[in-house]
Amino acid sequence: MNHSIHATVRGVGTRVVVLLHGFGGCADLWDDIAGRLEDSFTTIAYDLPGHGRSIDFPNAGPAKLAAQAVLADLAARGIDRAHFVGHSMGGAVATLAALLQPDRVASLTLLAPGGYGPEINAPLLKRYAAAVSADEIRACLAEMSSPDSRVPEAAVRHLAEMRRRFGQTEKLIALAATMTANGRQGTIPREVMATLAMPVMVVWGTDDAVLPYSHADNLPAGFLVHHVLEVGHMLPEEMPDLVADIIRRMTRRRRRPQPACDEREAFGR
Repeated sequence: MNHSIHATVRGVGTRVVVLLHGFGGCADLWDDIAGRLEDSFTTIAYDLPGHGRSIDFPNAGPAKLAAQAVLADLAARGIDRAHFVGHSMGGAVATLAALLQPDRVASLTLLAPGGYGPEINAPLLKRYAAAVSADEIRACLAEMSSPDSRVPEAAVRHLAEMRRRFGQTEKLIALAATMTANGRQGTIPREVMATLAMPVMVVWGTDDAVLPYSHADNLPAGFLVHHVLEVGHMLPEEMPDLVADIIRRMTRRRRRPQPACDEREAFGR
């Protein structure tokens, strides 16, 4: 049993970028992004609890637990502050990490983040959870991407290898059922998000078939929003150059003044 969270570390920069994958993914899916950043940053890509090499992490499932696991691992590495990047479910994890320990999070780059609205394509997510063969995985990724995007074969290979781990498919099926109970996902209240003072960028593709880009509406005034035309849910795979450029720009942005009303404790997911 592996009771630790797995991380893949690349680069030699003094600034640290934390990369958090979406549901059903793994740290290896960040290879293209990490490769574009490693000349200037140290990147730490995690297998989130219940996924890949973190499959046996205890009580895997809640996004808050994943956020706590990431923060604990960073503390164990002696890293006091990092820039967080989260895709889909990883976006929810990154947001919760910032709410739990805001002084540890220098910036948030959120790619079609989970938890920003109740709507979710539960049938597609459940098919993705149960996909085992390369053809099944490729078909799900194609449906999650824009019609004009090509599914990277490296991503298919990484995911097929991940799902060959004992118990992985069953774990994903169970997680998907919990995440999409009654066909909806849990949400982070906007008033709680508004307490975040670090720079926040939310990036969403207008062809997202998993989480509608309308979830980026009515965000707190300090949040930056970038809609990417004719791009789907799989932003790191579909637009790696753009994503890497946004991450670089976000690491240069300054912290906003802290709101007078601190409501972080209002959300205990």
